[in-house]
Amino acid sequence: ASLAGTGPLVVVDPGHGGTNAGAPGAVDGVYEKQVTLRLGRCLRAQLVARGVRVELTRERDRYLSLRQRAMRANELRADAFVSVHVNATEGHDQRGFETFILTPEALEIDGRALRTAEGAPRPGVDPETAQLLDDVERGLAMTASAELALAAQDALRAIRGDEFDRGVRQDSMHVLLGLTMPAVLVEVGFIDHPIEGRELLEPAVQAQICEALAGAIAE
Repeated sequence: ASLAGTGPLVVVDPGHGGTNAGAPGAVDGVYEKQVTLRLGRCLRAQLVARGVRVELTRERDRYLSLRQRAMRANELRADAFVSVHVNATEGHDQRGFETFILTPEALEIDGRALRTAEGAPRPGVDPETAQLLDDVERGLAMTASAELALAAQDALRAIRGDEFDRGVRQDSMHVLLGLTMPAVLVEVGFIDHPIEGRELLEPAVQAQICEALAGAIAE
């Protein structure tokens, strides 16, 4: 049902899953994979309500490699890719939200190294031309990725507070490598922080985060 309609298509990626539990939370027995799945489902509902078609990379607690997530988005020719995560540190003393995009170096070097047979489907186009088109799309998506990341940070700042805005960051995030559309990884908060970690489990807070992100993505 989420893919019905003619609106833009967003692939929402709930981070981790299955044997890859992610970061442990401040509450015993809670792991990142559980929170990201809840947020992914909630974000999908908010986006669909705004006329956006949505595909989740995982609908349940299952393991997916980072490459499988990116390849799925390319196969679907998605208009945007948003990977949802929660953060953690060894000291359990950090809090706040941040959004990652790829560095230019990651796009040029790592992305190209992974491009074989993982690009967007291009029926009737020879492989060499298809790779060239993939490279062009990846380059064009950089600016849009930065705009999406800034919009996500602005939206989260409005509900979570200026003091917790950790900014837009660039890194070689493997789940973003090889994608041919605007793509970001959002860390919505620290699951291991004694205060924030508990807040992130509250349905009202999760709904607030999803509504904020959905507004930014739809815009």
